[in-house]
Amino acid sequence: MSRSGRNPDRRVKTAKKRSESSTRWLQRQLNDPYVKQAKADGYRSRAAYKLIELDDRFGLIRRARRVVDLGIAPGGWSQVVRARSPKAEVVGIDLLPTEAIEGVTIFEMDFMDDAAPARLEEALGGLPDLVLSDMAANTVGHKQTDHLRTMALVEAGAWFATETLEEGGAFVAKVLAGGTDTELLGLLKKHFKSVKHAKPPASRKGSSEWYVVAQGFKGRG
Repeated sequence: MSRSGRNPDRRVKTAKKRSESSTRWLQRQLNDPYVKQAKADGYRSRAAYKLIELDDRFGLIRRARRVVDLGIAPGGWSQVVRARSPKAEVVGIDLLPTEAIEGVTIFEMDFMDDAAPARLEEALGGLPDLVLSDMAANTVGHKQTDHLRTMALVEAGAWFATETLEEGGAFVAKVLAGGTDTELLGLLKKHFKSVKHAKPPASRKGSSEWYVVAQGFKGRG
């Protein structure tokens, strides 16, 4: 993304009812070129560019026919899939309500619900060949606890992928602290031909988030 012509950093005054952390977050948003570009391009979040950059590197979307977006809200990743593979069937699922996206079926439910896999497969018209997850657990402010909660969510997403993916499919998920836990890494290497880590440029430099990209699902045989 071109950053030429970027305005000097805008400073935000701390309002009486706004905490210092909220003020810092708002200042980052106002000065973030990806936030500005998302608004210009019609994407619901700056996270859309993370998937765009991962797709440019790994070729995830172009051949995808049936895609599941775990934790779809607010919908930026599904928007990217629709833009890059207009003929693909896309289904999103989230506990949070998500505004409708043209060409995307959205379920407001827990992806770990026993009924979820069958409903997603029915909506897709078959097994998915790409499962995406940009999920992170709600933070409590304790670094180790937040990490464990998010990694547990990632592992649940990985199990979902191995139980639903079509042979040859791919799984992409956000992870923290630069890598996956040993157990999760073992699970992915067992079921996928290629497992790599990547930090797309759209991820903030100070963020601990990375992405794990598992491709070539070996099947359940």
